[in-house]
Amino acid sequence: MSYRFEDLHVGMRFRSPGRTVGEADVMAFAGLTGDFSELHTSDVYAASSQFGRRVAHGMLGLSYAHGLMWARTGELRETAIAFLGITDWRFVGPIFLGDTIFVNYVIAEIRDSRSKPTQAIATFDVELVNERGEVLQRGRKALLLSKTPLAAVAASVS
Repeated sequence: MSYRFEDLHVGMRFRSPGRTVGEADVMAFAGLTGDFSELHTSDVYAASSQFGRRVAHGMLGLSYAHGLMWARTGELRETAIAFLGITDWRFVGPIFLGDTIFVNYVIAEIRDSRSKPTQAIATFDVELVNERGEVLQRGRKALLLSKTPLAAVAASVS
């Protein structure tokens, strides 16, 4: 379902589809970022760590959280203009290879844009969780919204 601005309200809750984090994800992220830390890439090293096994990069989890929230759901495709930022992001627990992650998010605030009357800013409280419901990451994300359906998207769904 795609929501328009008038459908949104403070307290509105969402849950993303799941995404299982695997070996290919971790190695591709290591290649893209250059972060080949052994905690992420070596079973032997990670076995002696406080986690006892390999974990995914924290930033990989944050990246997947963003994609799961808006790209995979399409819920805000007629309203979302731009991602504005993150505040108070915390890496609470490890993401293990094989974990299936989900994003639970709620609209914490919606306010009119100060510079453009046709736009608004929504702030979301976000939790990245695993299949056991354990919170792995949490924080706030802000998104610039259009108060009228985005023309290119609205024309394609009419």
